[in-house]
Amino acid sequence: MVFDSTRLDLRPYAGFAMERYVRRTYCSWEDAGWESLLVQRFEHVPVAEEMALPAAADLHLVLPVGRSAEMETCRGGRWGRTPWTPGRVELMLPDQPAVRRYRATGVLDSVQVHIPRGTVDATAAQLGGGAVDFAAVAASLAAGDPLVEEIIRAVGAAGGADDLYAESAAAFLTMQLLTRHTRRSARAAPGRENARVRAVVAAMRERLAEPISLADLAGEAHLSVYHLVRVFKEATGETPYRYLTRLRIDEAKRLLRGTELTIAQIAGRCGFASPAALSTAFLRHTGTRPSAYRGS
Repeated sequence: MVFDSTRLDLRPYAGFAMERYVRRTYCSWEDAGWESLLVQRFEHVPVAEEMALPAAADLHLVLPVGRSAEMETCRGGRWGRTPWTPGRVELMLPDQPAVRRYRATGVLDSVQVHIPRGTVDATAAQLGGGAVDFAAVAASLAAGDPLVEEIIRAVGAAGGADDLYAESAAAFLTMQLLTRHTRRSARAAPGRENARVRAVVAAMRERLAEPISLADLAGEAHLSVYHLVRVFKEATGETPYRYLTRLRIDEAKRLLRGTELTIAQIAGRCGFASPAALSTAFLRHTGTRPSAYRGS
């Protein structure tokens, strides 16, 4: 699978006999309509011999869940052992084919995330340019990163979240990997950045009912998408997606309390594509459905 931009190239894997080795139980581009991030959940067969993994340009993260196993991986003619441990995130090196074999006591499970290479390259450029040492990133990540693990688990369970969520998650994941697991650093100018964050929040409030992307919000602040996600999280403690959703839920609460508008009308005024989308987000954020909230 090769991704040439910050949008996914929605084509099946090429050069991998998927049906022999895994059963896919979730795919974000098919089940959630995402274009900015590919998230999949797999059940792996207990035994695999000479499983050929084709080279991919994208940044491929694998989070094992469930059973442990001992993997043997061959790259460039050399075999090495790689532990398959629940909670230990593995970065598959871009542009490098590999052969893998293993024996486990039962079915293995994983959540796997593909970040488009365009997203990675643009973030690297934002951080000062230069080639990314993916082998160094992989080695550092293998030592553990609870935040990356948490994000992968979250996107694997995001369900009906829209592509703005995926876009935000891809940008934040990439920034975390390239700042936490390389020696790159991004120095911010706090006063100016806070003013830009305030401009973004103002734009969110003004355009609450409209479809709005991270690119739109970044344009309001004259920042790149990747810089926006970083400084916004630093200033507010939340990603732009989560902050915008919270604003929309707060407005929905106000309309449910103070008006006789239908759920469908409120969904439209608060930027949700449908009453079902409002209901799903409302339940996730408040623990109750809009109709029950209004009734109480």
